[in-house]
Amino acid sequence: WLSGRGARVLERRYRTRDGEIDLIVEAEATLVFVEVKTRTSERFGRPAEAVDSRKRAALVRTAARFLQEHGWSDRTVRFDVVAVLADRPGRCRILHREAAFRPGE
Repeated sequence: WLSGRGARVLERRYRTRDGEIDLIVEAEATLVFVEVKTRTSERFGRPAEAVDSRKRAALVRTAARFLQEHGWSDRTVRFDVVAVLADRPGRCRILHREAAFRPGE
């Protein structure tokens, strides 16, 4: 879905002891760390609501490790959340929240 919108996928399921990042993509000159949340209903809340402060902190730590490993401390970065609601067979709604949060939030 992101590739179809011009993003170039660099990594899928990047894992460290600090956590996991679902997707790391490059969109124009920005390195984007993407958390993907999928739900089959909103009964227990919207998918993006599952990205709480603890999850955001883990994403930031994991992203910092990725940047360090690649020597990319000077890159412009962003943290996005892609929420997928697959509430009917064969149909899903996708909500892409660009810059969903900033480190320290």
